[in-house]
Amino acid sequence: MTGLAVQERFITLEGGEGAGKSTVIAALRDALEAAGEDVVCTREPGGTPLAEEIRGLLLDPQHEAAVPQAELLLVFAARAQHVKRTILPALQRGAWVICDRFTDSSYAYQGGGRGLDAQFIAELERRAVGILPAMTLLLDIDVHEGRVRTSSRDLWPDRIEREQEDFFARARGVFLMRAEADPGRFRVIDAARPRERVAAEAVAHLLRLRESSR
Repeated sequence: MTGLAVQERFITLEGGEGAGKSTVIAALRDALEAAGEDVVCTREPGGTPLAEEIRGLLLDPQHEAAVPQAELLLVFAARAQHVKRTILPALQRGAWVICDRFTDSSYAYQGGGRGLDAQFIAELERRAVGILPAMTLLLDIDVHEGRVRTSSRDLWPDRIEREQEDFFARARGVFLMRAEADPGRFRVIDAARPRERVAAEAVAHLLRLRESSR
């Protein structure tokens, strides 16, 4: 992780499809706001007008499918814009930033899922991103169970959601491998449980981080 600056008030959520990230993000936001904190909730790809345009190019099935290398570069183009225009300005004014996906997703989806070289991803991370979250909450769920959840929710799945289970199994493996390699940053949460229990555990991790950083 050489060359990456850890940002104390930057929290990311990762995990497979159907893990319940939206519920957890809402709970984290509510807990911080109740404590009087300024909170910015954002997402990837996205978080700025340009990055949202790139998101549409990547995920809308009506657009031409990007080859894996182009997909990766587009994701990092959006991320570079997101970091400079949204994430860092919010952190610099003292806000907490909660982000639905960040660079770990590139290692999982473009690295594990698409088979791209992790060292290439790491070089892009160092050159185009330059920051790490203080804490990453990995909402872990069995691939099949997560897809059952999303099948009843997503009437028009995006390009990633249409991938096969083996793609998501490879991505999950990378998420868990990264969590094992960096236990100081990751908190792995069993997302197969009822969502209120998952959210409560996530909030507890966040409040401990907030207390330790004061």
